[in-house]
Amino acid sequence: MAQLQLALNVPDLQTAIIFYSQMFSTEPSVVRAGYANFRIIDPPLKLVLFEDKDVLGGTINHLGVEVNSKLEVTQAEERLVSEGIKTTGIEDVACCYAEKTETWINGPDGTRWEWYVRTGDSEQLDKSIKNCC
Repeated sequence: MAQLQLALNVPDLQTAIIFYSQMFSTEPSVVRAGYANFRIIDPPLKLVLFEDKDVLGGTINHLGVEVNSKLEVTQAEERLVSEGIKTTGIEDVACCYAEKTETWINGPDGTRWEWYVRTGDSEQLDKSIKNCC
């Protein structure tokens, strides 16, 4: 089953972790320097926080659809392209403390969407948030 992802830029990661832990009664599953990742059961949501001290208030970093297999990423890519939606193409990357197979789409309003499957762990952010996600 696919799961929606909401990635937010927050000015103070620790304050945001406390707030979202209380709001969803869920502790983050991953916390790293400048990064936190929640797997929320109810409502089903993957919430990702990126610390950006230059942000005033929270802003959307990107939205995503996390799927269970590379095949699902490939099928989504084929469907999107057949609908005339421009994508970045499918890539295997290490980004945001994870190894992933992904494709990216820009909505008409500039909102960035990531369609991906997480395939492993990474110990570093690797790419900058602005370039990666």
